[in-house]
Formats: sequence, C-alpha cells, structure tokens
Amino acid sequence: MNLFITIRFLDILDILLVAFILYQLFMLIKRTVAFNIFLGLFFIYLFWLLVKALNMELMGSIMGQFIGVGVLALIIVFQQEIRRFLLMIGTNYRLSRTFGLEKIFSSDREKVDTPKVIKEIVRACENMAKTKTGALIVIPHKSELPDLIRTGEKLNARVSDALLETIFFKNTPLHDGAVIIIDDKIAAARCILPVTDRRDLPGSMGLRHRAAIGVSESTDAVAIVVSEENGKISLAKGGQLETNLNVIALAKELEAVYTFSE
Repeated sequence: MNLFITIRFLDILDILLVAFILYQLFMLIKRTVAFNIFLGLFFIYLFWLLVKALNMELMGSIMGQFIGVGVLALIIVFQQEIRRFLLMIGTNYRLSRTFGLEKIFSSDREKVDTPKVIKEIVRACENMAKTKTGALIVIPHKSELPDLIRTGEKLNARVSDALLETIFFKNTPLHDGAVIIIDDKIAAARCILPVTDRRDLPGSMGLRHRAAIGVSESTDAVAIVVSEENGKISLAKGGQLETNLNVIALAKELEAVYTFSE
C-alpha cells in the first residue's frame, strides 16, 4: 500500500491558479457591500453543514433547498462583481490594438506626441486647481471604454489645456461629467461613470472622487480629479485614490500610463 501522496507539477499549478483567482475576487469585493453579503452566505453554508451533522431533518430540508440554488443565487447577488471581474480580464487581454484593422492596413499610423499630451493635461489641471474648477478626466491604458464614451458627447478633438479648461468651466453644458482621453484625443465629454460602492471612504469625498475610484475599479483606466472645494488634484488607479498630488507627481503618473499604453 502506497502511503505517499504523489504531487504533480499540474497539481501545484492548479492550486496556484485557484489561489490567484480567489485573490482577484477578494480584491474586487473587499471594502464593499458584496463582501458582507459573501460573509453572510458563508455563515449560512457553515450553519447548513452543522444542521447536516446533527441530522436535523426539517431544518436540513429547508436549508438544502436554499443551498440547491446557491450558484444561481450567487450570480444574481454578485452580478456587478462578476461583471467587473470579466471586464478586468477583457481589458487586460484585449487584442484589438495588436491585431486591429488599423495595425494591418496602416503602416504609417500617426504617432502620439506623448510629452505634449502630458504637458497639456498637467497644465490644464494646474490651472483648474488654482481656480478651483472641478474636473474629472479619464485616461485608459489599453481599453478604449466604448460603453462609457457612448454615455457622453463625442468630440474626437486634440487634447489641449485650453479645451479642457473650457469644457470644465462651470457655465458650459459639458462641464458636468467626465472627459475621456484616448491617446492624444478627447474622445468624449460629459460621460457618466460607475460609482464605487466602497463604505470606507470619508464623507468629504464627493461624487467626482467616487466616480474616479469606480471607473478605476472596473476598468484599466486612471482618473484625475480636480476638487472644486479645495483645488486639490487626486488620481485614482486600481481602485485606490492618491490625493493632494502636485504637478510633478501627476506628470510622472501620466508618463507611466502612456508608456504602458504604447
């Protein structure tokens, strides 16, 4: 009789993949209402195991009916988190920029003047911070956010500090909402962004900051926020918010975004 357990390389790989998926799911639901719901379902499952162990037939039958539709219930309860997980996979492994038609049929595609774009965005944010003009600017890494662009007014205009400041001037019809920048173009303005459901954020954070965190949670984009209350510049990426940035730190963050996108 063989008393030793044979562990193959595929078994180790299987464990690592499951651990990675569980970690990603945890990162998606932590500090959200979904995490509390998950804990509630977990305790219900433990209670069901206890009922089965004690042979409580009536309660076990009732709980069994509930557990029997567990997968369907999980899909319904966590539909937003599942959508975010699939979006994360899709945006990280999107192939359209690598194998898109413009790559195949256009060998002399116009290159983005990255330093100039960053300079225009930073200058606009600096000016709006001085005048306490509220702003929300979204810059994706590889995804182009077509669903979010459709919620706003399409512009397809070259990025300039003057245009960004004009858009977010409080008396203009496009100031309410987000601007989405793709490469060196302002793709759309007045876009509606998903708002984070995190409960650990301070009450002083307004809708712009929560929308910035929300879009960085569900996509690969970073979002710049200029507060109209205190003029401070913040940047959201990966669901985290860096506050009170100066123009030098903002420029470095944007350099990382554009370097990653190339």
